[in-house]
Amino acid sequence: MGQALGCIQVDQSTVAIRETFGKFDEVLEPGCHCLPWCLGSQVAGQLSLRVQQLDVRCETKTKDNVFVNVVASVQYRALAEKASDAFYKLSNTRSQIQAYVFDVIRASVPKLDLDATFEQKNDIAKAVEEELEKAMSHYGYEIVQTLIVDIEPDEHVKRAMNEINAAARLRLAANEKAEAEKILQIKRAEGEAESKYLAGLGIARQRQAIVDGLRDSVLAFSENVPGTSSKDVMDMVLVTQYFDTMKEIGASSKTNSVFIPHGPGAVKDIASQIREGLLQANATM
Repeated sequence: MGQALGCIQVDQSTVAIRETFGKFDEVLEPGCHCLPWCLGSQVAGQLSLRVQQLDVRCETKTKDNVFVNVVASVQYRALAEKASDAFYKLSNTRSQIQAYVFDVIRASVPKLDLDATFEQKNDIAKAVEEELEKAMSHYGYEIVQTLIVDIEPDEHVKRAMNEINAAARLRLAANEKAEAEKILQIKRAEGEAESKYLAGLGIARQRQAIVDGLRDSVLAFSENVPGTSSKDVMDMVLVTQYFDTMKEIGASSKTNSVFIPHGPGAVKDIASQIREGLLQANATM
């Protein structure tokens, strides 16, 4: 109805291309415009100025001969001041952008190893954006953003990469476990050494206490009983300890002691041997 009356409405974020007798006349901005069709004026078409997105999937191979699917997302829009170029110069904008994306990706990815491809995907996206910006600016389009949204290796390659990662993590776990066991063994050895050291100190103090007690007993007995010597007192102490030991052995129902034929008279010889051993030890020190 509006065209019959010579009027046309152009929506927001859209421009219309006006022709007069088939020749480009002007770009109509959003709003209402008079279009005298009787004078040969007509709308050749409309062009959206909104940002559009094109996802491009490109198959290529890396430097280490791994085939990957690279998915690039290109955001673009037509420029209002170059609307005539965007409308007339390209018949299929999306196919043109896709061709440039294929060209740049297949020129960039084969120079990189698979790991480097994942690490440098921003560089690949930047290269694609620069090439598209340079090419599409002549056709009235602006490249807003270019992203490499996905890099998909072959399924067998992904499985192998996961196995390599799992093996590396298992090796790290084994090293940590071995290190933990090593620390436990070191701490256990240090504890045993400290325990033996403290046990040695206890035995040394026990023996020192026994020696001090025997010395005090000998001195006290010699002072209180006239005519006795230190030798007599030591003999008596040894005999007393001997009978105490025999009493303890006899009181135990489960003993592994082996008895050698002897008599109480042999205690004197044992005392002599002990004294000689102590004297030799003192002489050595």
